[in-house]
Amino acid sequence: MFRSVCLVFLSAFFQSGCASASSKEPVNWYFQIAAPKHYHAWVQYLELEKSGVRHWHQAPGYISCCWQGEGGPTGKGGRMEPFPNYIGIQWVSFAEEKVYQKLIEIKPEWHEAMREPAPFTTSKGLKYKPRNVLTLGLAPGGEIVVWIKNQVGNELELVRLQGNEMKDKTQEYSVLIKAYRDEHREYLETHGIPVEGW
Repeated sequence: MFRSVCLVFLSAFFQSGCASASSKEPVNWYFQIAAPKHYHAWVQYLELEKSGVRHWHQAPGYISCCWQGEGGPTGKGGRMEPFPNYIGIQWVSFAEEKVYQKLIEIKPEWHEAMREPAPFTTSKGLKYKPRNVLTLGLAPGGEIVVWIKNQVGNELELVRLQGNEMKDKTQEYSVLIKAYRDEHREYLETHGIPVEGW
């Protein structure tokens, strides 16, 4: 009896030890930029900052997918090392031919939510890992949707933000905008350019 109780105790001890150790394992953090299908964007500037530690730039460029739903949210991205507390972004909305920008404060509670283990499906079955990907969705009207996930399908929406419209000209993107318009003209004429409801 005593021996079986000890075995149960030791088993529980080692399991709890493993669980706590796994929660402290280092995490690789990533960002992605997404856009709705047919409503492409060009990210002119993307700057990340860990105040007092590092300030750096990324260059995602052309963003053509993928919004929430089948295949999304996902898009071009990169590492966030160290984990930033600010992200500055400026982009061209091709459908509107407008430029938006926003300084986004990455709140501590967002980081904590990303650390929480969430289901992660693999070829070997279900596992749990942090939602280590921060996805910024850029929609017409300057709307920004922020999701966290560890794979497509288990994303959580954190917040919706409004970008500030800039007076910058989009002349330098005229060739890209024309090519975009030629490709998506029929769709835009049929569906317009929704600026809400994303």
